[in-house]
Amino acid sequence: MSIAEDREVQPYLRGVYAPVHDEIDLVDLEVTGELPAELRGSFLRNGPNPMFDPAGRYHLFDGDGMVHELSLADGRASYRNRWVRSRGLAAEQVAGRALYGGMANAAFPGPDVVGDAGPMKNVANTHVVRHAGEILCLWEAGPPTVLADDLSTVGTTDFGGRLRGAFTAHPKIDPVTQQMFAFGYSAIPPYLRYHVIEADGTLSRTVDIDLPAPVMMHDFVVTETHAVFLDAPAVFDLAGFAAGGPMIAWQPERGTRIGVMARDGDGSDLRWIPVEDCYVFHFLNGHSDGERVVIDACRLPRMDIGLDADAPPLPAGEDPSGYLTRFTIDLAAGTARHDRLAEVSGDFPRLDDRVAGRANRYGYLASFANGAPDRSLPGEDGLFDSITAYDLQAGTETSYRVGPGRVVGEPVVASHPDGEEGDGWVMSYVHDRATQRSEVQILAAADIAAGPVATVHLPRRVPFGFHGSWLPA
Repeated sequence: MSIAEDREVQPYLRGVYAPVHDEIDLVDLEVTGELPAELRGSFLRNGPNPMFDPAGRYHLFDGDGMVHELSLADGRASYRNRWVRSRGLAAEQVAGRALYGGMANAAFPGPDVVGDAGPMKNVANTHVVRHAGEILCLWEAGPPTVLADDLSTVGTTDFGGRLRGAFTAHPKIDPVTQQMFAFGYSAIPPYLRYHVIEADGTLSRTVDIDLPAPVMMHDFVVTETHAVFLDAPAVFDLAGFAAGGPMIAWQPERGTRIGVMARDGDGSDLRWIPVEDCYVFHFLNGHSDGERVVIDACRLPRMDIGLDADAPPLPAGEDPSGYLTRFTIDLAAGTARHDRLAEVSGDFPRLDDRVAGRANRYGYLASFANGAPDRSLPGEDGLFDSITAYDLQAGTETSYRVGPGRVVGEPVVASHPDGEEGDGWVMSYVHDRATQRSEVQILAAADIAAGPVATVHLPRRVPFGFHGSWLPA
């Protein structure tokens, strides 16, 4: 079998995506350069890492969550990794094999197979955040999973019985009020719910939002005064999925629109404004300015996660890549426009969380500074070769390339405890395909082109994953 054919069969179980098969603890890791004295805390990053070989076709979104922790203090670094041990994974451990299907493989085991673990495994593999003193592993098709400080799994939380349905992998935490804002989408009505969680962890408000169809909504925006949703035509079809069709299909005839409501309201003021068809996996940030709401996002012409083989092709000449784009919503006029900000394509945008929901100057993306990936090979879309910093005030972008044969992940911002926006560091896992080892590179946020101020070397590979957080000590 050729490499191309092998990648086509299970591309997300090979190369940088291949799972590791154990949990380890490492101390006194080798460091090149000097770790900033102000960096005291933990860099947590989540991602898919299936414990067992899948029973059918595997999609990257299916793998069991595994959290990787790099702890920094006093110029020293340590590492550990732990699976998120869901009830579904526990049932598979008893059976000694995979029992559940996934995004590309319909299989919903009954209680005779998995007991009380349920027909769908909460893999909790997408993001990890801290709120109200708890570490939460997130996956948008189920409730959050709580981890203890040592990364052992405590279990799922429904916020004292107040959470109904799923919970986004991309909640927003207001840096002033410390409230957490979230949503959950569903393939059955109500298709969308919006939640407010107070600083003490109490879920204080849930608003049901009416949508005409069940859509995959991965991220949203919260400003000081508004909550903003993108209703794009990535539509669920559970009946078709059970019959062997795609779980999600792109249906552009439904159109795309942006919804804006008061973030502390009951949804009665929600307004939908049409926009040109597009999809957004990840928003950088947004802010409100009177009757204008300004949103920066990595805009794609459509959603394509490799599940809908019958999706209509893009118009000739249209670039399928994602670019940092500004959406400007005029609430008084009921209009929205978008303007591309970036020359370099990319995704996984992050910022200094101290300015979340406010007007920010800087943003950082995992990017393709060396050119677009080869989309003829499955699994190439996520192999970022650089980190690009954007100065949105000056209108400039600067890229740091990690070098030939190397792949970089999401750039997470660690703010300087005594500095302003732009003071701090940007850190990310970097994988070397030649040595099959990984490292964490730490860049000065104000000058990423200068390269790492410090690099923490790991004696093994950390699989490519999704999102993470810097948790100050």
